[in-house]
Amino acid sequence: MNRRKHKKLSRRLVDAALVGDLARVRAALRDGAPAETADTARTTPLYLASVNGNTEIVRVLLAAGARPDTESGIGSEGTPLCGAACWGHTETVRALLEHGADPNLREDHGTGWAPLDWASKGPYPETMDLLVTAGARPRA
Repeated sequence: MNRRKHKKLSRRLVDAALVGDLARVRAALRDGAPAETADTARTTPLYLASVNGNTEIVRVLLAAGARPDTESGIGSEGTPLCGAACWGHTETVRALLEHGADPNLREDHGTGWAPLDWASKGPYPETMDLLVTAGARPRA
């Protein structure tokens, strides 16, 4: 695939994930958009779907090859699991964990908050319980 087409398909996928349009996400993937992609600000579709609690889109992206621990953005975003935990999207957190997301992975390339930090800030006890069951450890 040439670079121009790759960029166009990536943009379509990111835009579809941003607005939560499952049909457009599936269409972009079917047309060849890589699930593990980002826009010019390095925002990933998996992060957008996660932070918005769009569990079905998260599952589709993961099944298509999006990696659950890829950090999104240039500093104001983070990992999909942190994004979902921050807003207490328990089912999205569950989907990410089922696909191998690290419950102890800190944002900002290991220097920021972990998913449990975000869930406890909410507070979102159900999300916190799920993360602890998955092996998340509280900050020392």
